Amino acid sequence: MPADFASPLPETIEQTVALLEGEGYVAGRALATVVFLALRMKRPLFLEGEAGVGKTEIAKVLSRALGRDLIRLQCYEGLDVSTAVYEWNYPAQMLDIRLSEASGETDRERLEAGLFSERHLIRRPVLQALSPSLGKGPPVFLIDELDRADEAFEAYLLEVLSDFQVTIPELGTIRADAPPIVIITTNRTREVHDALKRRCLYHWVDYPAAAVELEIVRRKVPGCRVRLSREIVAYVQGLRKLDLFKNPGVAETIDWATALTELDRVALDPETVSDTIGTLLKYQDDIARIAGSEGAKLLSDVRAALAAEA
Repeated sequence: MPADFASPLPETIEQTVALLEGEGYVAGRALATVVFLALRMKRPLFLEGEAGVGKTEIAKVLSRALGRDLIRLQCYEGLDVSTAVYEWNYPAQMLDIRLSEASGETDRERLEAGLFSERHLIRRPVLQALSPSLGKGPPVFLIDELDRADEAFEAYLLEVLSDFQVTIPELGTIRADAPPIVIITTNRTREVHDALKRRCLYHWVDYPAAAVELEIVRRKVPGCRVRLSREIVAYVQGLRKLDLFKNPGVAETIDWATALTELDRVALDPETVSDTIGTLLKYQDDIARIAGSEGAKLLSDVRAALAAEA
């Protein structure tokens, strides 16, 4: 849980690496550098990459490490302003109208001013991100999977990301006293417009190298045996070279390591792989492919490579 008060921002790249690693996130120097710059320059951070490589986790880690609230906007097709930014509390407005009629209120302008006031404004994630909690400082605002939203909503975000403000016709413009820490993620199912990207710092989050992924497994699944961890990482790294329909991400690697640890396995074998492959691969065509000779050869190659290293 975030602390009651915000922590200071890191002052160096090394402190940023330590900040992330303190929450169990293993980050390379390139990623730590762009995170550091986004924090110092108060610019949104645009993270692109395959699903499951740890883009969303960065926002969660920053929220915990800095003691900031995490406000998440999960994007999807059809997302609109009333769901993402604000809407009016219509039942409460209707109740006010009925009470005014019952009391004989006849001042129309006064009635309208009362109806469209902060009292009846329902703040959705975007507006919440511009109004931080007292004592915690600007929140971490996660705009997750922006590529799933429509281009019209993407265009609406330009005002938010340019000036950190929202214009409400009935109230006027609401500005943030200090900009939130904005993390935008996309799985690149479609291209996001250049106008939005130009307002952000950009980083491509790739699949980690074997040594980094092994360290992630060690931290996230401390009960996993050393030999099993090495075999899991080598097997997953091999799968990503097979041009599957959907390569397993780091999240799936952690899930598989956790599952095998729960089953008290000490090493991979064909039966274990077959029984648990559903925690790693999520498409039947990929599973069927690995169930054949290709999967057996991969496991054999993993064993041979690790034996040679030993």
